[in-house]
Amino acid sequence: MHSNLHRRWYVPYLFLLPGMALYVLWMLYPLGYEFYISFFDWKVIPGQTSEFVGLQNYDQALHDKYFWMALKNTARYTAVTVSGQMILGLALAVLIDRVFFGQRLFRAIYYVPVVTSWVVVSFLFQFLFVSHPGGLVNYVLVEILGVISEPVAWMSQPSSAWIIIYSLGIWKGVGWAMVIFLAALQGIPVELYEAAAIDGAGEWRRFRFVTLPLIRQTSLFIMIALIIGGFQAFISVLLITGGGPLHRTEVVLSYMYDRAFGRLWFGYGAAISYILAAIIVSVSAVQMKLFSQRVEY
Repeated sequence: MHSNLHRRWYVPYLFLLPGMALYVLWMLYPLGYEFYISFFDWKVIPGQTSEFVGLQNYDQALHDKYFWMALKNTARYTAVTVSGQMILGLALAVLIDRVFFGQRLFRAIYYVPVVTSWVVVSFLFQFLFVSHPGGLVNYVLVEILGVISEPVAWMSQPSSAWIIIYSLGIWKGVGWAMVIFLAALQGIPVELYEAAAIDGAGEWRRFRFVTLPLIRQTSLFIMIALIIGGFQAFISVLLITGGGPLHRTEVVLSYMYDRAFGRLWFGYGAAISYILAAIIVSVSAVQMKLFSQRVEY
């Protein structure tokens, strides 16, 4: 019987084969092919020849002022949205953790934006921030609060357009951070808070010296995951501003999309995507280094 089992060592791999085949077909092959065309002036029109240019596309990207503008915008978007998502997510988690009735309902309400399509919420925010008085935000600011005298043309200026994009990014992801923080908070033993209270620690000191240290690893995980997600911002920028005006609201992926599918510079677009991939891999390496450090409380 043992020899029969030994001869059938391959059986588990047969069950894995369909999934692995799909992964190779839809993930590894496109990634490899994209890396290949990043070394060419790639042509998609039949009859034209794709010229090998080596590292020219990468060199062009590194000397492209619009690429660096897009990268700077991406980094700023990541910093703003990650900070907002973590602060609001932790605040909501602390509040929901103290709710005795309806906790699941509150979790579901705040998590709905996470599972809602980026396309849907992007059009929703675009509708909320339209320039004319019919836009809900302008109506509230002008007619109800009276803080401004006339409607704001939100998408005509980069500074105001970024407010929409930042707000959407924070609102879309805060529920995910809240759920992870809430799971970490509910895993802290109650005895630790009771011991701190006996020692005379107030509400703030218990939060600072008990809660925050014990959720440090969770906070690192959330931060790195959100940073990676922030660098992949695309749909909201594409649908709300299209990267304009004058590329001032461009992020790396929207700029890559414009170069590849707007100008048909597929080799250049592929090079930009791999530069972004290198940045994300570097962030992941930092993540692994942070998680490898032992935390003592």
